[in-house]
Amino acid sequence: MRKLLAATLGVLSAVGGFVDVGDLVAASQAGARFGMAHAWVLLLGVVGICAYAEMAGRIAAVSGRAVFDLVRERLGPRVALVNLVASYLVTVLTLAAELGGVALALQLASGLSYLIWVPVAALAVWLVLWRMRFRLMERVFGLAGLALVVFAVALFWLPTDWAALGRGALHGGAAGQGWGAYWFVAVALFASTVSPYEVFFFSSGGVEERWSGADLADARFSVLIGFPVGGFLALSLIATAAVVFHPTGTSLGSLDQVAHPVVLAFGGAGLAVAALAFFAVTFGAALETGLGAAYAAAQYFGWQWGKRVSPREAARFHSVLLVSILLGVLVLLTTIDPVALTEYMLIISAVALPLTYLPILIVANDRTYLGDRVNGPLLNLLGAVFLLVIIAASVAAIPLAVVTGMGR
Repeated sequence: MRKLLAATLGVLSAVGGFVDVGDLVAASQAGARFGMAHAWVLLLGVVGICAYAEMAGRIAAVSGRAVFDLVRERLGPRVALVNLVASYLVTVLTLAAELGGVALALQLASGLSYLIWVPVAALAVWLVLWRMRFRLMERVFGLAGLALVVFAVALFWLPTDWAALGRGALHGGAAGQGWGAYWFVAVALFASTVSPYEVFFFSSGGVEERWSGADLADARFSVLIGFPVGGFLALSLIATAAVVFHPTGTSLGSLDQVAHPVVLAFGGAGLAVAALAFFAVTFGAALETGLGAAYAAAQYFGWQWGKRVSPREAARFHSVLLVSILLGVLVLLTTIDPVALTEYMLIISAVALPLTYLPILIVANDRTYLGDRVNGPLLNLLGAVFLLVIIAASVAAIPLAVVTGMGR
């Protein structure tokens, strides 16, 4: 049981990254339009994020410092400032999208406009971040996000052709949608699985929990349980959308459509569980991104930071946290569609990915901080190959968005 509870940081990081509002949209759209043809993207994302999250957790455990803190020291303030600006922009846009996701989940449950729920969601996120202990927060929202397993269960109630799903995963293609749209969706889905805030949050969370070298086994266990679980839940979203929507060529654009396969399987009870799951994963991701924005700023400027530090002692950290939430609310109050915001956020995130992952690879090979706990040859090879994939996705993101009209 202690081991399983130790994995909740990884579960929260992964649920917030793999099945936040970005993946609810991207995974379901991928399944509806292309069937199981993008399953390989999730597999690639799980392998890559596990490798880099392990590096980030090891850095935190061995050095006692978070990744962004060491990035500034290792690469210098100017390079790290570029990283900070890009990371903060992406994280705040992601925070806005997650708050929109919470509001949409509440709209799905209540029937009231999501705009009414935006300030309520923001206030609730701020109160949890202000008052709830870090370990309790990670366990409550990490485990609550597992309610999304209802999509996997729904596959057994729906008329699922398992052989066809397997063939689609192994031999899928553009399915008449065009290869430009196929690769646009692939990049968006990939960006949703390896969002920059995931590794920064995981590393900072390790410092919050006071990891040391003795906790390396628990940190790796958290990575190897949490992130594959997130990938499995995202794969379930693709599969249910493939079963229900792909045969009719339906394109998804709202959370109620994402929930429809569960409603078909379980009726009103399914809708209630889906709404709860959507609320849990988007709320958890809003907590991650809010903290991620404040972590990055505080660690760059050398401020006192962390939920384990009293707000009076970490006033600037908590101020950035509050300002970030308010900026997210302001973005949503422009009445931009949260789903459309999510799609744009994923493309911006894809462009910024190398700025997050290259510094982690550099620090994870620095004996000044890690001594003999630096990366081994196999992990460096995996990290380098994955970095090349990240760079390719970053370079392709904007041209694909322009040429395909955001994948339309």
